[in-house]
Amino acid sequence: MQQKRCCGRMGFSLLELMLVVVIIGLIAAIAIPRLSRGAAGTADAALSGNLVAMQEAIDRYSVEHGGAYPTAANVTNQLIQYSNSSGATQSTRDTSYFYGPYLRAIPPLPVGARIGQTGIATADAATVGWIYNATTGAIRANTTTETDATGKLYSSYGPNPVGSGTSSGSGSGSRWVPAVSPM
Repeated sequence: MQQKRCCGRMGFSLLELMLVVVIIGLIAAIAIPRLSRGAAGTADAALSGNLVAMQEAIDRYSVEHGGAYPTAANVTNQLIQYSNSSGATQSTRDTSYFYGPYLRAIPPLPVGARIGQTGIATADAATVGWIYNATTGAIRANTTTETDATGKLYSSYGPNPVGSGTSSGSGSGSRWVPAVSPM
């Protein structure tokens, strides 16, 4: 006693459904790793860009202040406020305070355990995103063992000393230049 379908097929067979599930699984297996690498690559590029922008701001400060880098104790204010020829800062421009500002704000650290922190200091602390060397004017990410997808330490991104790979000419080794963005 079989009943015949009067109007043709009324759905999909189990085989057809399994085939669709397998195809969706293959697409997901290909797409998800690529998308996750894209997000990580964005953070890596942001770190490189932030380091270049901050190093350029430090270099501009040095040029306008007779070769002196921002002080370790006042680096943030010296980069985001107006300064006079001796490095003192204030938030408004006038006839004495006409240098800078060199940055609108200190960018947040985009990677690592201190992600989102904007503090600049010479040593690690809870709110420090960037480690600064007032003697050389070098700045780097406040990360220790964190690496990007290729295994490169985030703390090695950005400014490199002359003579260690990215040289901008002859010099004593105290001049720092931005590194090429990793890709």
